[in-house]
Amino acid sequence: MSNKISVMVVSGSRERLQMAAMVASVGAVSGNDVRVFLSMNALPYFKKGTNRGAPAEGEVGELLQSKNAPAFEQLFQQAVELGDAKIYPCSMAMDILALEPVDLEPHLGEPMGLTKFLDDAADGQVWTF
Repeated sequence: MSNKISVMVVSGSRERLQMAAMVASVGAVSGNDVRVFLSMNALPYFKKGTNRGAPAEGEVGELLQSKNAPAFEQLFQQAVELGDAKIYPCSMAMDILALEPVDLEPHLGEPMGLTKFLDDAADGQVWTF
């Protein structure tokens, strides 16, 4: 029996994006039901063609890049492809940023509202980054 893991990602910092991606990918490949909700400052990093690195908050964030840790983008994509995780962009953040689903990476699902995400997350673990 798998557990439900819901990950809410609102930060645009490298460390928080990386940790969220690690929780999602490890949880998904371990057989858990993983749902990720991307909003606020996290969502712009999932636009197609975005190659800008997220800013580091501190030393660990700087070391992630210099030590060639797998990029958070890659880990999120692997969570979907290898573990069947689902990643949902926040519909409100998409409106604010004037984004359409076609503007986002193809491994993201359809936009979802916060109310629906929280309802779906009610009977499992919820992690916020």
